Amino acid sequence: MQPNEITAILDLPISQELLSRDVLRMAYVAKDGTPRNVPIAFTWNGSEIVVCTTKNAPKLPSLRRNPEVALTIDTEVHPPKILLIRGRAELDVVDGIPEEYLQINGSYEMTPEQRVAWEAEVRSLYDGMVRILITPTWVKLIDFETTLPTAVEELVRRRAERQRA
Repeated sequence: MQPNEITAILDLPISQELLSRDVLRMAYVAKDGTPRNVPIAFTWNGSEIVVCTTKNAPKLPSLRRNPEVALTIDTEVHPPKILLIRGRAELDVVDGIPEEYLQINGSYEMTPEQRVAWEAEVRSLYDGMVRILITPTWVKLIDFETTLPTAVEELVRRRAERQRA
């Protein structure tokens, strides 16, 4: 998929709505060769998905070995809106707490007092984190109104062919 095609899809209003959500699911290949799919908080910086994790997270050795990931960001309503993203993860070890981590968790409802307590707890727990920067290499938006899953699109095409015959 060409970068301009990726940008065109990610710039759509529905994609922007999904990119402003709190949690995505990230699939990767674990070190034992089996798939993993984990929910994780994220932020979109305009060109990359950014997630932050502990320096001892089990996913890190797997991502160092195979940085290819697949992401899903979706809604819980009918019809669902789904943004599928494939990309390559780049790991960036950071001393202290990455600003993105604080931004990611800024959308959760907390009172100002809870926010201060949460941030103090985070700063006392982590001496550093790993920022995982994911550059999209392929995207698909499914809204079930203008776009459908590829297999359903194929069924619609076949039905139209049958009806013309």
